Amino acid sequence: MKKMMKYSLGLLSLLMLTVALMNGSMQSNSNAQNQENRRVPTSEAEVKLSYAPIVRQAAPAVVNIYTKRVVRTRTSPFLDDPFFSRFFGGSSVPRERIERSLGSGVIVRQDGVIITNHHVIDGADEITVALHDRREFEAEVILMDDSSDLAILRIEPKGEPLSVLEFSSNEDVEVGDLVLAIGNPFGVGQSVTSGIVSALARTQVGDDAYQFFIQTDAAVNPGNSGGALVGMDGKLVGINTSIYSRSGGSNGIGFAIPVKMVDFVLNAALNDGQIIRPWFGATGQAVTSEIAESLGFDRPGGVLVDNVFPDSPADRGGLEPGDVILSIDGEEIFDTQGLKYFIGLGKVGGETILDVMNGDERKSLTIELETAPEIPPRDITVLEGDHIFENMEVANLSPAFSNELGVNMFDKGVIILEIDRASPVRQLNILRPGDIFEQVDGEDIDTVDELEDVLDDVGRDVSFSVRRSGRLIECQARGRGSYSCR
Repeated sequence: MKKMMKYSLGLLSLLMLTVALMNGSMQSNSNAQNQENRRVPTSEAEVKLSYAPIVRQAAPAVVNIYTKRVVRTRTSPFLDDPFFSRFFGGSSVPRERIERSLGSGVIVRQDGVIITNHHVIDGADEITVALHDRREFEAEVILMDDSSDLAILRIEPKGEPLSVLEFSSNEDVEVGDLVLAIGNPFGVGQSVTSGIVSALARTQVGDDAYQFFIQTDAAVNPGNSGGALVGMDGKLVGINTSIYSRSGGSNGIGFAIPVKMVDFVLNAALNDGQIIRPWFGATGQAVTSEIAESLGFDRPGGVLVDNVFPDSPADRGGLEPGDVILSIDGEEIFDTQGLKYFIGLGKVGGETILDVMNGDERKSLTIELETAPEIPPRDITVLEGDHIFENMEVANLSPAFSNELGVNMFDKGVIILEIDRASPVRQLNILRPGDIFEQVDGEDIDTVDELEDVLDDVGRDVSFSVRRSGRLIECQARGRGSYSCR
């Protein structure tokens, strides 16, 4: 028995020794491989590996943009008050001050066409473009598009030809790709930062109508707006537009407009000088996990259609309330912003293909894209007469005008656009721009003409109701000094 135990222990010891030798051999091989991977650079080229070649290629096409505008202010806040002006007289010479701001831009055509952000030049009286080689030019605006936060400028180049940045293909961009952000942060001069593409298709960012951003951790700061996000092939991936920050500095979350939208706006500017986006004619909501479970889906995704405008492209294409839009032209859809983005990139007169699920049935719908109809015509009018709505600007709603204003296309009637300081209703502080008239003195209001007809017969005491964000507000005004609402 003892011999047997000794024999077994001997075998065990031999086995352990063999395993140890094998592990040692494997560890030795692994260390050798690591040592080979971590070898000392053997050539000057390997020592100098850097982003410098890409920067040399891309940086000359990125410009600094300086804007200036004149802001007029008055010495007293009461000088615009009609009561003050009437009884105390009133005119004063407004004081002027100069507001300056800065940003970046990208040259995309050798004839001097430059892309930047809308918010960089919005309200500017003068726009100066400083090139990489320090030449400066005054710029003219070709097109401004607040919806996408893009603007197209043009300069008249003189002397040396301009460098340009080619557009990358949208399909070439993936999460994890290395990128460079080039711009003019804080006005210190052109700077380059590096990072990766952190995410794609970010839609819940800011207030832009067409949100579908590239997220990057390359440092982007104030002044980088309108600058280039460049891939490792030296081509333009996107236009840097905003950051997520509580301090105003970079927190490693920056956003860029993809080149697909940039190219769309650029082509519009260079062709007929205006952007005509197609009308879809349907609304919906993102399919959350709760909605997905109720629909029998194994995961959230897509947009659940809740309303289809009669005789719209979506309606004629066969889309129905209850359908779930899964993709557009092969691009997956996860929320309403993604839906709006891809529809917005479509061409009026062209077609788009929807992949749709309804219950257990999956279908493909062809939607013929067209412009939104303006029926009735907007008829923008400043109301006149001896009533509390005097000097208030109103207009008729239609799918086209609703789209411009960013309001619900299913809203109909007369919308308030602006309430002048001199309007009596401004002093009562009852109404707001965006309110939609429902009734005045018991009469339904559908058009501006109907509103004017009713106002011809009302006195200083008037009842009216408006819709505000879907809520009905009913009011009774007594003269020009008091009111009650519910």
